[in-house]
Amino acid sequence: MSHAAVTAPSVSLRRYGAIEASDVHDFHQVVLGLDGAMVMAVDGVAQQIDAGSAWLIPAGARHDYAGVGENRQLVLDLPAASLAVPERLFDRARAVTVDASLTQLVHRIAAHATGGALGDDLDSRRFHWDAAARLGAALVADTGTTAGALAGVGGLDFARIDRWLRAHLSEPLRIADLAAHCGFGMRRFHQLFIDAFGETPHRYLQRLRLDTSITLLADPRLSLTDIALEIGFGDQSAYTHAFTRRFGLAPGQWRALRH
Repeated sequence: MSHAAVTAPSVSLRRYGAIEASDVHDFHQVVLGLDGAMVMAVDGVAQQIDAGSAWLIPAGARHDYAGVGENRQLVLDLPAASLAVPERLFDRARAVTVDASLTQLVHRIAAHATGGALGDDLDSRRFHWDAAARLGAALVADTGTTAGALAGVGGLDFARIDRWLRAHLSEPLRIADLAAHCGFGMRRFHQLFIDAFGETPHRYLQRLRLDTSITLLADPRLSLTDIALEIGFGDQSAYTHAFTRRFGLAPGQWRALRH
């Protein structure tokens, strides 16, 4: 099955047919159970997916799938380095159980999602980024299941680090403090971080701040200055410059797209 190049996250509702099909693509994918069930096999390991479970599929992994009766799934297509999620989350394919809060989020997003690929209009683009940012944060935060099962793999508990970074977004990043929090020296921590997250701490934090701001822009009570300070920018101008450079649209324009 061929795919157009994916350069931004895409969230869509899908129904899988009873006839088995196969796929492979150059972006990560998360298939989150919604209604009914489906069976997916990746690298020869098969698992049924229904409400409260999901498949995490790395880019390049061949997967075979088929629906079980009537079904709907929420699918997140996630190009590498598009969203601030640890790269190790996709170091291999895996079926996971998700908690009640993530299941509720899936249902809320599904109520506004449509079938098919990412649209070209700006309002559609905003929806997909917003939904993907919320899902990405929830996947990593689901420490009892999704990320928790992977915690400590390779030496770093990336879910714990992600939580620490999100709790300190408004503060300057002090690598020494974060390294000490994780029980490592500076040099060793820096290398382990790159191995787990796919980039340096400062680069990851910058994307995490901007991803977080997308969800904050949904709250009309927050001014752009409020948002800038809450996510660690010195002023609104610095935030606007960074946001525009990443998303191609100023945060004020992005917010105006909301109906």
